[in-house]
Amino acid sequence: MGIEKIIIVGGGTAGWMAAAALSRLNKPGRALSITLVESEQIGTVGVGEATIPPFVDFNSLLGVTEQEMMAAAQATFKLGIQFVNWGNQGDSYIHPFGAYGYTMGGISFMQVWHKFRELGDKRPIQVFNVETMAAHFGKFSRTADYTRDDLPPVNYAYHLDAGRYAAFLRQLAHSRGVVRREGRVNDVAVDGESGFVTSITLDDGHTLEGDLFIDCSGFRGLLIEQALETGYEDWSHWLPCNRAVALPCNRDDGSPPSPFTRATAHSAGWQWHVPLQHRNGNGHVYCSEYMGDDEAHGILVGNLAGKPTADPNFLRFTTGRRKKFWNRNVVALGLSAGFMEPLESTSIHLINTGIDKLMAMLSLDGITPAMESTFNRLTGKEYARIRDFLILHYNATQRDDSEFWNYCRNMSVPDTLTEKMEIFRTNGLVFREEDELFTETSWAAVMMGQGIAMQGHNPMADVLDPAATRKELDEMEKSIRFLISQMPTHEQYVSKYCPAPPL
Repeated sequence: MGIEKIIIVGGGTAGWMAAAALSRLNKPGRALSITLVESEQIGTVGVGEATIPPFVDFNSLLGVTEQEMMAAAQATFKLGIQFVNWGNQGDSYIHPFGAYGYTMGGISFMQVWHKFRELGDKRPIQVFNVETMAAHFGKFSRTADYTRDDLPPVNYAYHLDAGRYAAFLRQLAHSRGVVRREGRVNDVAVDGESGFVTSITLDDGHTLEGDLFIDCSGFRGLLIEQALETGYEDWSHWLPCNRAVALPCNRDDGSPPSPFTRATAHSAGWQWHVPLQHRNGNGHVYCSEYMGDDEAHGILVGNLAGKPTADPNFLRFTTGRRKKFWNRNVVALGLSAGFMEPLESTSIHLINTGIDKLMAMLSLDGITPAMESTFNRLTGKEYARIRDFLILHYNATQRDDSEFWNYCRNMSVPDTLTEKMEIFRTNGLVFREEDELFTETSWAAVMMGQGIAMQGHNPMADVLDPAATRKELDEMEKSIRFLISQMPTHEQYVSKYCPAPPL
């Protein structure tokens, strides 16, 4: 059976990202219709306001310009994430989007840097990373702006207003033939023989038939869970936070928007700070076993840069994932697929990669078991690797000031994570398995930032000529410092490159 009717259930960021991407399949003469069903009465979570570098390419998939998108979404640039109070209270480090240094003589920069630390070079590894240094000084520039080709590239992502971004995509999808239907889903019809969803019925009695259904209904999982009973893997043993309160605010303190996200750990969770052009996005993620809603809200309000611009939005969740992301003719995206809190800004990323895999595998001739199994296998691995990286932030800590941190420090972790930490501690190696998202620098930044130190290095680093290598390190640091000195401030860059229209 071919695919002629695609039904997307749910709007928000996930729904309209899927609609905008799939709309590119529309062309004259092709018998394909795409319908998105959403209800204005059902609010969206809308707090995923930070992205990571792979998302930059999503605009290319959609065929829109970066400046157009950023202006519409009140967006700013993001060079990484600053973590405050994670390893110990008072600690701070940046997880940057670019690499520390570069491979030297076929040897990882981590190994070279450690060798020279043993020889007495006291420079922290951060001075060899352009994103960390630019973030520290509040500077920004794109690689495309360079007039020289001998300077390190700048890797970045965005902070964006999720509601405005969804509205931007909605308009784009409409212009390409996507039909929006207002209404709640009252009933889901499932074929008794194939198990495929055949249609949905709205609260006005109208029935919509479909061949492929995209479930973007949020935590409810209206199709993937309520209709198909797919099942859920609960990961709250490792990621115990199960509540969040989100609260946008003005920037009354007069501070410019920083080119990085900030994640500040508190006694039973952490607070996010996402600077947009017109406001800050804020939220407090916490564990209800160790903190109540009123206390969490109080901590959040007490750490804002200005007056709140909306009522607090309280969310409940269970970290984990569906046992299948693609079940028969239903593909789950966003919160319908799973949830692993926004600590490393992976929520929008997982929507993005889900759409990428769907678009790559999709055949309008029909759905095959191989599509379903491949999508589930690859997405399952992706979730597991991200899960381990998030667990690392909680487990690699010396904090003993609360029961929450005592639990996190002493909890059992997956063997895959234990192995990664032990290998890094031994000689600073990070093996990036298959196409996992987070790089050697990502793992090293968090481990070193939270107290896991390299105890040695690969002996191949000892083969390098000390004088020549030191000179190369000096030149590397010098070029980064030169580049930072030439950059405008982040605020100056945004105001010239992608200014948002007045509200």
